[in-house]
Amino acid sequence: MKIGVWQSNYIPWKGYFDYINDVDVFCFYDEVQYTKNDWRNRNRLLNNNGLFWLTIPVGAKYTKGKISDVEIENKSILSKHFKTIEQCYSKSPFKNEILNLLSPYYLDNPPNTLSELNQSLLKTISHYIGIKTKFVNSKDYKLKDTRLDRLIWLNIQLKSSSYLSGINAKNYISEYEELLFSDKGIKVEWKNYGPYLEYNRIGKLFDDQVSIIDLLMNVPQNELLKYIKHSK
Repeated sequence: MKIGVWQSNYIPWKGYFDYINDVDVFCFYDEVQYTKNDWRNRNRLLNNNGLFWLTIPVGAKYTKGKISDVEIENKSILSKHFKTIEQCYSKSPFKNEILNLLSPYYLDNPPNTLSELNQSLLKTISHYIGIKTKFVNSKDYKLKDTRLDRLIWLNIQLKSSSYLSGINAKNYISEYEELLFSDKGIKVEWKNYGPYLEYNRIGKLFDDQVSIIDLLMNVPQNELLKYIKHSK
């Protein structure tokens, strides 16, 4: 069984969903320290003026705590984000479907924490795309103290035979650490992203690494899956 482990990100780019689609079980890994200026609380959209950020403010008191502890202190920011998305994609062909998909989390019943928001959106969007991966949460498992021990022990509990790691993790997972996984019967595999098929979108600009929202707004539901898989 192939396992993926990753911190929840805010409406991330399509490569995040490519990773989810490549594993049998995806584990949200939010019981680790929150990192500033990262993808946990922000992402980018694209309009005719170029790229711009959608950011959920995080109070200083949370910056040294766990991701799962970060509360959304001012929920009005979510309705503002929703309005921005609505305006940005006002002429997009699938605007109504996607706004209906998002509205429960932005308008109707916004979650209290950043982790809850991210995880809910990730699961909902994955289901909409057609991804069949099972989702679990690291908070429901026993975790060790060090980074490597946590990952290995988490994979053991999930009955992993293969752990899919992002390619950037090669910078901090050494050959020796790979052997520690191997000693437990777990093969470390590396995820490569792209190239991806380019899709037609409303607007004169295109960027391959913006939030998944851009893809959802411009491509019919039954074609989404092929656009999150790296093309040959």
